[in-house]
Amino acid sequence: MDKIYIENLEFIGNHGVFPEEKFLEQKFIISVEMSTSTRRAGCNDDLNYSTHYGFVSNDIEEVFYSKSFDLIEALAEKIAEKILINYHFVKSIKVTVKKPWAPIKKHFDYVAVEINRSKNKAYLSIGTNMGNKKENLNLAIEKINSLPNTKISKISSFIETEPFGDVVQDNFLNACLELETLSTAPELLDSLIQIEKEMGRVREIKWGPRLIDLDILLFNDEIHETDELAIPHPWMCEREFVLQPLSEIAPNFIHPLEKKTISTLKRLLEK
Repeated sequence: MDKIYIENLEFIGNHGVFPEEKFLEQKFIISVEMSTSTRRAGCNDDLNYSTHYGFVSNDIEEVFYSKSFDLIEALAEKIAEKILINYHFVKSIKVTVKKPWAPIKKHFDYVAVEINRSKNKAYLSIGTNMGNKKENLNLAIEKINSLPNTKISKISSFIETEPFGDVVQDNFLNACLELETLSTAPELLDSLIQIEKEMGRVREIKWGPRLIDLDILLFNDEIHETDELAIPHPWMCEREFVLQPLSEIAPNFIHPLEKKTISTLKRLLEK
C-alpha cells in the first residue's frame, strides 16, 4: 500500500483536562500517514485519482478548532474519523498528536499519542422467521445502514430456507450483507445486539424462532476467538443458507481459516 504523509502541522489551541489548559494556549503538532494507492494518480498525472493534502490539512485544522478536547486521544480519533469518511481513496490512517507544552514539571521534548485506524469490510448474515419476514429484514437493513460511520455496500437476494435444528417452526427468510465501517468487530457486534433488542428479539430457545438474527460472518481477514465473539463465524461453512447468499455478493472472498473462496466452500457443501 502506498503512503501520503503530512508531517508536523503546528496549531495553537486549548486542549487539555486541567482548567488552566482551557485558557492558556499551547502548541500542538499533528502528523498523518495515509495508506492508499497512488498508482492511478501517478500513471495519469491526475489529482482526481489522489488525495489532496491541502484539503486534508484544512480538515485537520477544522477538527482541531471544533471544540476544546480534554484528551489528545479524542482529538486524534476525530481527525482519523473525518479523514477516513471524507476521502474515498484513503483505506487506513496513522495519526500522531504531539503536545510539547504539556503540564509536566520535568524536562521533556513532548508527549504524544499515535493511533492507527482503518476502513473495515464486514459480511453479515441476517434472518427471520416470525411476523412479516420481508419487513423484518428491510427494517434491520435500514437500522444497520444508520449506524455511525457504517454503510451497506451490497445486499444479497432474500432466500427462504428450512429451519436449522430440531425445533418445529416456520421457514426462515435469510440474506447476507457487505458493509464498510469504522467500527471494530466487537463494537459492531454490540451495535447488532442492540438492533436485535430494539426490534424485539428475545433469546429463549436455542435454534428456536426469532424475530431477527444478525451475525457477523467475516470481518476483513481477521480472526477473533473470545467468549463473546468468534470470527469467522464457526458454523458458516456448514450452512447453505449462509453460503448461498454470501456467494452471491462475495464469491471470491477468501475464508481466513479455510483458505478457500466463498464460492468454493459453497460448491463443497453442495456435494
